[in-house]
Amino acid sequence: MDMTLQIHMPGPVCLIENVKGQLRANQKALEILSAITQPVVVVAIVGLYRTGKSYLMNKLAGKKTGFSLGSTVQAHTKGIWMWCVPHPNKANHMLVLLDTEGLGDVEKGDNQNDCWIFSLAILLSSTFVYNSMGAINQQAMDQLHYVTELTDRIRARSSPDQDDGVEDSAEFVSFFPDFVWTLRDMTLKMEVDGLQVTADEYLEISLKLKEGSSKEVEKYNLPRLCIRKFFPKKKCFVFYPPTEWKRLSQLETLQENEIDSEFLQQVAEFCLYVFKECKAKTLPGGIIVNGPRLETLVLTYLSAISSGDLPCMENAVLTLAQIENSAAVEKAITHYDQQMSQRVQLPTETLQELLDLHRTCEREAIEIFLRVSFKDEDHSFQMKLGSRLEERWNDFCKRNMEVSSNRCWALLQDIFRPLEESVKQGTYSKPGGYYLFVQETQRLKEKYQGQPKKGLQADEVLQKYLQSKEAITTAILQTDQSLTEKEKEIEVERKKAESAQAAAKLLEETQKKNEKLMEQKERSYQEHMKQLTEKMENDRIQLKAEQERILSLKLQEQKQLLQEGFREESRKLQEEMKNVEKRYKETMDHMKAESSKTKEEMQRKYEQMLEKDRNHQEHTLHMIEKMERDRAQLVAEQEKTMTLILQERELQLRNELAEERRKHEKEIQDIVAENRQIILKLESERAESAENTIKMLTELNELNLKTLGQKQKTLEDHLIQLTEQRDKDTASLMAEQGKIFDSKLQTEIT
Repeated sequence: MDMTLQIHMPGPVCLIENVKGQLRANQKALEILSAITQPVVVVAIVGLYRTGKSYLMNKLAGKKTGFSLGSTVQAHTKGIWMWCVPHPNKANHMLVLLDTEGLGDVEKGDNQNDCWIFSLAILLSSTFVYNSMGAINQQAMDQLHYVTELTDRIRARSSPDQDDGVEDSAEFVSFFPDFVWTLRDMTLKMEVDGLQVTADEYLEISLKLKEGSSKEVEKYNLPRLCIRKFFPKKKCFVFYPPTEWKRLSQLETLQENEIDSEFLQQVAEFCLYVFKECKAKTLPGGIIVNGPRLETLVLTYLSAISSGDLPCMENAVLTLAQIENSAAVEKAITHYDQQMSQRVQLPTETLQELLDLHRTCEREAIEIFLRVSFKDEDHSFQMKLGSRLEERWNDFCKRNMEVSSNRCWALLQDIFRPLEESVKQGTYSKPGGYYLFVQETQRLKEKYQGQPKKGLQADEVLQKYLQSKEAITTAILQTDQSLTEKEKEIEVERKKAESAQAAAKLLEETQKKNEKLMEQKERSYQEHMKQLTEKMENDRIQLKAEQERILSLKLQEQKQLLQEGFREESRKLQEEMKNVEKRYKETMDHMKAESSKTKEEMQRKYEQMLEKDRNHQEHTLHMIEKMERDRAQLVAEQEKTMTLILQERELQLRNELAEERRKHEKEIQDIVAENRQIILKLESERAESAENTIKMLTELNELNLKTLGQKQKTLEDHLIQLTEQRDKDTASLMAEQGKIFDSKLQTEIT
């Protein structure tokens, strides 16, 4: 909710206190201003004491009472009092009414104090009301001598250029308020040379100059010339006496039917003009003033007065710019932090997701800064914003990594806890336990990889976890009695290749991430340059519009001076217009030079960042190349080891087959020898029983054939078993080798 909607001032408070001739700000009033974020329409009224200024201000506030009217010849209002009320006509605007202490109070006895009150009212307001009694005559002009002293009280620039022969006051019209002269208790007819005139025409006629060069003429012309040259717009209101003079002291308590109706109508017209025509307070550069900015102006001007300096518009704008631009940087950073925190759910699954959100929030932050900031001529605040945004981006990247790492470690500890418990219980400390352990590890890895919301660190954390368990894996491998030394050696080499492949993959992912980050920096730089260029163009358009407005006002005044026959004053005004154009060109040249310097500085910093990133990229590439060489060497060594193992297995199998053949041949020879012995024995006994002999020979032959058949089958079965075992071992080794080659091929492809 807008804080301005909560502001309620039942009555005015003192804004600038006047204590023994010393002007100081009232903290309570400053706090009220600091809470008004809306543009402010500031109407200040100045005039001699006891001329009814406060009555008009109360009417503008929509109240019968508020600002003190007083009822004696003694000045009642001291310092400058403030009343902030919602603007009745302009939505989202605040009407700030400033009532000043009466000028010319004999009790003060110090004209300096009145001059400062007069000057502050002009500097703080967007509409300046001068209130006086009766007609505009020389006495009224003499009482307005304060306007002629403004050149000694206010400066437009901190270091006016004295070489161009044009006074600093020539720029007053660029930031002075509109001028409204209210004529109170007017009893004369509004006629000039017998012709009826309006209040505005009456003011214009009253501001005409006299011809001549005497001191009297110069004194006559000076206040008129100052009003004509300093104030961009002039307006006049005439008020008849509200009631008989005896009842003026009771004006705020009188009922409307007791007050002159024409006076009430004139007051209504005055209020309507203020509500409809008076614009928001604006500083050079098109800077719309709100409550905090008005607060800064008050403090800046009072600080200059108390230190013996002159209030300076340029210094005030620069001071305001320093404060506002610093706040604009913080506002932009706060927006970035809030939006990133609301839109980003850490950890992100991809870097691109975080990059897209960052680009959106960064663009919005820059837009906010450029919308709020002003007078950042060297663009130092915008560069500061760029540095701060980069710091915030790096912080979000770091947090994204940390959240991802923490979640992944928690997941791994939860998923692998049963496996670790089984290891502690000795479940895998048995023959064949290693392959059971590897299978379970692979299953748990797949379960981990299937978990969502792990973030960018998923693979790296998994790799680190597995590396932390390598000692346990090695211990289980080495104690598995079902594996030969050669099989253990092969498994060790396989694990090395697997680790090398995982490390290479992580490095490649890091390389891709760095390339995306470099692309982001390029886009960020281009976004800053784009919006900076747009800001420069808007500033140029604003500056051009201000120059044209000032030149238009001076051209109107010059035309009127020529019509009135004041050629010398017209010539001086022509010089002022030339100076306006000259300063416009100088300002544009300065803006272009500062912008070029800023772009060069931003380009230099950007190139430094790129150089740093390129060096990092080259280092990463060197590491990838080195790891690839190491991996290739490891694969070559594995291929060599596998070849030797296969050769040894082949030789061992051949030796086993040769030994089996030798045993088989020996058994056949033994059977043949035994048969010969039997035959010889049978031949010697042939005579005894031919029939028995034939029967025995037949049985012996059958027995020998059966034995030979069994021996042959046993040999064949054994050969088949040896061949199958050889094929199985060869296939296993080739599968392991195939995995290594597949890993190598996959790495080369990616």
